[in-house]
Amino acid sequence: MIGHGSKFGRKKEQAIAALLLHRNLEDAAKAAGISAATLKRWKQLPEFKAAYLEARKELVFQTNARMQQNCGAAATVLFKLMADPATPASIRARTAQCVVECANSSLEVEDFEVRLARLEEKKPVEKADVG
Repeated sequence: MIGHGSKFGRKKEQAIAALLLHRNLEDAAKAAGISAATLKRWKQLPEFKAAYLEARKELVFQTNARMQQNCGAAATVLFKLMADPATPASIRARTAQCVVECANSSLEVEDFEVRLARLEEKKPVEKADVG
């Protein structure tokens, strides 16, 4: 069946997109126009697993980029809540804790980057095998 391979590819892409958009396998299968049993079987195929993993990674990368783009707005909200005397004390305490934890995390990342750079500078140059 010559056309079968290309149809499988297109349907597989539709199924991966549906898996990313729908909350369960049955809804994803229905959206992709295939049976749930077929989708379950496809999910066991190494080729499908790899493509699905890549699609999930790309979705996470895009989501993280959006999160980074909105960090400034999120920080502004935290700072306003933390400083506003009208904000309940429990909320002010939680936002303050969040700000401190984020600051500590960023310092840890910076420290890690400095230490990694130092280690990379000290790494001995590998000699090519002669033989």
